[in-house]
Amino acid sequence: MEKSASNGVATAVPASWNFTPNETLLGLTALSMRAVLARVKAGMVEADGGGGRPVVPMGHGDPSAFPCFRTATEAVDAVAGALQSGESIAQYLSHDLPYALSPDDVYLTSGCAQAIKIICSVLARPGANILVPRPGYLFYEARAVFNGMEARYFDLLPEKDWEVDIDGVQALADKNTVAMVIVNPGNPCGNVYTYEHLAKVADTARKLGIFVIADEVYAHLTFGERKFVPMGVFGAVAPVFTLGSISKKWVVPGWRLGWIVTNDPNGVFQMTKVVGSIKSYLDISSDPPTFVQVKLDVSCLSDIKDDMDFCCRLVKEELVVVLPGCAVGYKDWLRITFAIDPSSLKDGLHRLKSFCLRYKKPTK
Repeated sequence: MEKSASNGVATAVPASWNFTPNETLLGLTALSMRAVLARVKAGMVEADGGGGRPVVPMGHGDPSAFPCFRTATEAVDAVAGALQSGESIAQYLSHDLPYALSPDDVYLTSGCAQAIKIICSVLARPGANILVPRPGYLFYEARAVFNGMEARYFDLLPEKDWEVDIDGVQALADKNTVAMVIVNPGNPCGNVYTYEHLAKVADTARKLGIFVIADEVYAHLTFGERKFVPMGVFGAVAPVFTLGSISKKWVVPGWRLGWIVTNDPNGVFQMTKVVGSIKSYLDISSDPPTFVQVKLDVSCLSDIKDDMDFCCRLVKEELVVVLPGCAVGYKDWLRITFAIDPSSLKDGLHRLKSFCLRYKKPTK
């Protein structure tokens, strides 16, 4: 023991402390998009060094910093009035389902991130694994690993509009698989699944005896003819956790209001005590308060090694920030967000084009 003095009084100081850091927790930062973007921007020369040009942020996910994306006052008032209770959310989500949800089916969370955290904590047990999509949101893997679960990746198939590789899911699953994650509408791929494909997903989950975690934070934010179909439609086939929030559709990311909905007409979640586990977790928790995916062919570019190298050079030379595909588990792809004001978007795309032309290999 060592000795130290405080206010003239000698006190004993231990030679060492019992605490040791959780190495698993320390390593999870590498799985975050923030960490990848920080690495991309590390070599960035700010405005003056870039010839007076402003930085064009095309790798972020929050559009609310730009006035053109700020929520209208009328929408804010409507959201504030309607989404203060589980009952309002239950009524709203029931419009798209063949059955009615009750307030007891809805659990409010501090944004969708906490919803993911709760579900991964509830499903965790020794030896368990969870199936997650690639490319996809690495936060699922981070939460699974933190809770002692294994994250196993199934592929989304770009040649089939990023549909789930059903055969791959069946090959990955075993008796320790507790759930599979689908994101619809997709992030970062922008896909919208058809009714028929979701029916196959539900049937596969039923055959494997696993739950479906449906991340639907982009629900109804679709473009084109294909309409959004909630996974909860198939809740009678396989039990579904629907995760959502108000941040994306209503452009209020700072409000941090999300939800977990149990789409389970057959009562499987009650029988397996999942509902009780969610309630227990919430009892010890605080209460709640447009992308495009581009394939990068590095073989067409001189002296560019991969997607990370591309993004680092782009931000250093052109002050344009895009997210490398490695941040979502898909090497040599890029995620570019359009959630910025139109003039900045036009400027950013022009700089991106100039960068690509500068590194383009000469044609033979």
